[in-house]
Amino acid sequence: MILTLARVGTHPTVAFAASELARYLKMMDRTLFVQERVYDKKEESTSDAIWLGLDGSMPYSADHDGFCIALNGGKGSITAANERSVLIAVYRLLQALGCRFLFPGKSGEVVPARTLDAAVLTLHLEDRPSYRHRAICIEGAVGYEHVYNTIDWLPKVGMNGYFVQFKTPSVFFKRFYNQTENPYMPYSPVTDADIAHILGRLEEEIAKRSLDYHAMGHGWTCEPFGLDGNGWSQSDESAVPPEALPFLAELNGKRGLRGGVALNTNLCYSNREARRRMIDAVVAYCKEHKQVNFLHFWLADGSNNHCECAACAVARPSDFYVMLLNELDARLAAENISTRIVCLVYVDLLWAPEREKIQNPDRFVLMFAPITRTYSNAFAEFDVGERLSLPPYVRNQLTLPKSVAENMALLQTWQKEQLSGDSFDFDYHLMWDHDVDPGYMECARILHADMAGLYKLGLDGMVSCQLQRAAFPTGLPQYAMARALWDKSSSFEEIVREYFTAAFGDEGEAVRRYLDTLSALFDPPRVRGEREQNDGLVKENCRKARALVQAFRRERGLCYDDVNPSRRYLAYHADLVLSYADWHEALFGGGDEAAREAAKAALTETAYRIEPHVHEVFDVCLYKNTHFVRYMRRYRDV
Repeated sequence: MILTLARVGTHPTVAFAASELARYLKMMDRTLFVQERVYDKKEESTSDAIWLGLDGSMPYSADHDGFCIALNGGKGSITAANERSVLIAVYRLLQALGCRFLFPGKSGEVVPARTLDAAVLTLHLEDRPSYRHRAICIEGAVGYEHVYNTIDWLPKVGMNGYFVQFKTPSVFFKRFYNQTENPYMPYSPVTDADIAHILGRLEEEIAKRSLDYHAMGHGWTCEPFGLDGNGWSQSDESAVPPEALPFLAELNGKRGLRGGVALNTNLCYSNREARRRMIDAVVAYCKEHKQVNFLHFWLADGSNNHCECAACAVARPSDFYVMLLNELDARLAAENISTRIVCLVYVDLLWAPEREKIQNPDRFVLMFAPITRTYSNAFAEFDVGERLSLPPYVRNQLTLPKSVAENMALLQTWQKEQLSGDSFDFDYHLMWDHDVDPGYMECARILHADMAGLYKLGLDGMVSCQLQRAAFPTGLPQYAMARALWDKSSSFEEIVREYFTAAFGDEGEAVRRYLDTLSALFDPPRVRGEREQNDGLVKENCRKARALVQAFRRERGLCYDDVNPSRRYLAYHADLVLSYADWHEALFGGGDEAAREAAKAALTETAYRIEPHVHEVFDVCLYKNTHFVRYMRRYRDV
């Protein structure tokens, strides 16, 4: 069959969409011949082609996605509200033809071999997403290919944005390239200059797909004052330039670095010069980085770390934050800069301002970041009628909210009093918490429910602060996230069936039951400290989990060289779960210190051994941090 693709215009994203459509169609049917034409506008006289591009039939919108596919017998059009949506539409057509993009990377793609004739290339579909913001934020330990895979995957599942934290995201790349602990992985260190080059290439990939580009966030409290703001590394006080010291927050009568970490150190925001330096830095950044659509303007990381001087103590941190936002907006307006600014509602800033008021709401996007929330309950389970007694704001003595209801009550004050318009959730389902759910099934359910219910909370989407490699044993959580962000009415059960059929064929239901059982046996709420400890039950569940894994591996014939990547990952995952069961039992089943150390060493060795084979989907660095730092600390608190 000869197929003609007629591209309207020369926009790079539309050109990429046409090349992607041709590439995948030829992967499906190797007898297919695809020829491409380029036109300035759609010509009605040429009706023997599939037209791709903006033909004017849909109102243009740079912000709001939507597309129309109208094909009949291999002829017709694929048009959209913007160039990015043309690319999204191409991938939707490919999905209708049987392709699936289960998780980032080539191993996550399912491209069926089939004959493509005119009758097959028939589809009429017009669609728009449920939410404006559908993005992923860089986190974890990453190499270039891991971030590229994520960016490449986003439009394939209908997502539209990518967020690069920091001016140069060195911390994430150095965790991967500069690690020396794993003897099974090659050591290939990179410098900040190398990472700046990598970032430039990744920005080209973001632009090629016309994705929303989110940038910065952390660093504004550091860089303008001569402090390194590209990570959470510790420094001694000698790292603070003497001229910067008066601008740092005063805690317990002293100005200096909070815990030796510049990024966790707030400023004296009542100091007009401190605010001016921050704003100068933001304005300069906007001038130099015009490709950024959403600039995140955050205060320091951490909590209970705000200045206690007499001038700062008269108002909440959020009052000074809104003061900064208003001053920044005025400067940007004077410079004729239209960049949208992301306003962060996070830790101490969850408590809304009492005095200040945002003057130009259209400049800002509200970002709700409930980092201390529980993932045992979804937003959808929030009872709007629940009566709460929220603790008052007490400077540097806050107990941050864990329940969904408490977080939502604090958000609603911001929405009612400050920003009721554009907004999104910035959440952490796939940052740490998924690693305490070895089956990923409960995690996936909560994540899908949260995304489906965002509209009830007055939030218009999600930027997922997550590991770029979070598809081990499956990519179901982020696949379900993407589906719910596009269609809030999507059925989780239907998504599960679709995913497991695409990944495992006739074995899909058996794999689903296996992973469901693993999720139940390891009981994530107990790891979170939300369920009473029960040594006997933990030991029994770990025994059942080991027996289940061994039986499943034997019955299903799992092997490390399986041609199906999803089955291959299950084989390596079985090794990890067996070691994790020993660690889990030693930690929560009443084991002594010697047992915990032995289990920790064994789990580390297993993770290191399998990493070369699964690094595309599994972040070992953050896995260790989750279990040996984050949840070990919670265990000790219990």
